[in-house]
Amino acid sequence: MRGRRKDRARSSDWRGTGSPTVESPPVEVSERSVSVREPEPVLGAGGQSHQAEPAVEAEELVPPTEAPRLPDRAVPTQPKPSVEASVQTVDPPATIEADEELDEVPAQALAGQAAASNPLPRIMAVANQKGGVGKTTTSVNLGAALAELGFRVLVIDLDPQGNATTGLGIDARNFERSMYDVIMRDSSLEDCIEPTSMKNLFVAPATIDLAGAEIELVPASSRELKLKRAIETVIDDFDYVLIDCPPSLGLITVNALAAADEVLVPIQCEYYALEGLSQLMRNVHLVASNLNSGLEVSTIVLTMYDARTKLSDQVAAEVRQHFGDKVCRSIIPRTVRLSEAPSFGQPITAFDPASRGAIAYRELAKEVSGGAS
Repeated sequence: MRGRRKDRARSSDWRGTGSPTVESPPVEVSERSVSVREPEPVLGAGGQSHQAEPAVEAEELVPPTEAPRLPDRAVPTQPKPSVEASVQTVDPPATIEADEELDEVPAQALAGQAAASNPLPRIMAVANQKGGVGKTTTSVNLGAALAELGFRVLVIDLDPQGNATTGLGIDARNFERSMYDVIMRDSSLEDCIEPTSMKNLFVAPATIDLAGAEIELVPASSRELKLKRAIETVIDDFDYVLIDCPPSLGLITVNALAAADEVLVPIQCEYYALEGLSQLMRNVHLVASNLNSGLEVSTIVLTMYDARTKLSDQVAAEVRQHFGDKVCRSIIPRTVRLSEAPSFGQPITAFDPASRGAIAYRELAKEVSGGAS
């Protein structure tokens, strides 16, 4: 307890008086070092006497061999006039600058926290009812880039085509359970998860059986919340859960929206990609009103950007004007290497780490996780 009082006393010293506590320890003035003589009456004009100013003289000085010792209690913020006249302390400019820099550090640290508005773990539904806009490509490569940053990532494949499953090198013949079993047969999601070739990256595979789940879910009870309950059993094991939604607005997509905390919308830089966006926003609003009050569209990613065309610039400018800060600064370019990577069962960060697509998804991962520079 005494040590804590000393620390508080030191912090109040440099905050209150501006004197440094590390580089220039306070000088101790002993009671024997300074003495004040009693003023003697002085006769002035007309024989009247008045008191002369007190004279200060030094009798003894602290031996130079003794190191100054910090006081046990805080030094008063208003020193005595006699001590001020005899001892003057000058604050080194370097120490003051260091203190100012320490005050600026919390503000800089909060800037990165503000970029990531939602705390971990985060459940993100990658959704857009239009096909071919880059939902699966974004789910696979964004998940791989987040795994490179050290996050544990689970990619849930809800597309009956199973492209996210094969894109991560998982063969449909090598697993017993799929997302169809989790949704329709109430199987454990933990038993369905498969590891990938990348560290920290896992996938819950899908098969063509999911195509029939849309019809089978119609008479089921609590049909919109089946995926939500399954994810709740494993969410503590992961930092990010990315749900690759099918190109539709059916019950499977509704399950994904009901289970997610936020929606990531990939938008192809073409005119047709903008037409169905308003319908997606209405569906997100309906799910938020009835099933998942915390759901919001937090991230919009521009994909398949072709710098050679003016149309890509126009679409990007229109999306940024309408959605503002929700649109990521990182833009995914249209590259051949991104199209070739799934045929090798690898994300672009492993297939061609130096390609433009890999660099773009790494920057997107930093931005999504709040570490964008």
